[in-house]
Amino acid sequence: MHIGELADRTGLSLRTIRHYDDVGLLPASARTDGGFRVYSEDDFDRLMVIKQMKPLGFSLEEMAEILGLLAEEPGAPERGGRLAEILEQAALQRAKMARNLAQADDFIAMLRGQTA
Repeated sequence: MHIGELADRTGLSLRTIRHYDDVGLLPASARTDGGFRVYSEDDFDRLMVIKQMKPLGFSLEEMAEILGLLAEEPGAPERGGRLAEILEQAALQRAKMARNLAQADDFIAMLRGQTA
């Protein structure tokens, strides 16, 4: 698929996808004779994982590491331990986000009470 279709399917901008290509997170599977990027279903899946990592605050370098770990065979040395560390980091970040969301909900409820 071309980059426009990938953008439509993922909800990400063309600029974001191009950036991920430029930094090596999502290199295009191929290019047309005219130089247009072409992506596969595997690329779509990879981009969806990147999209899931982004709100958790992982850096581009961390994302590259995680994608590399996920691509390794399950029995690869140190893979499980490192993924467990990443899982813990993601869970802590998600808990922080949940606390922030609860605070935002409380603020919105307070404002609603003030406008009634």
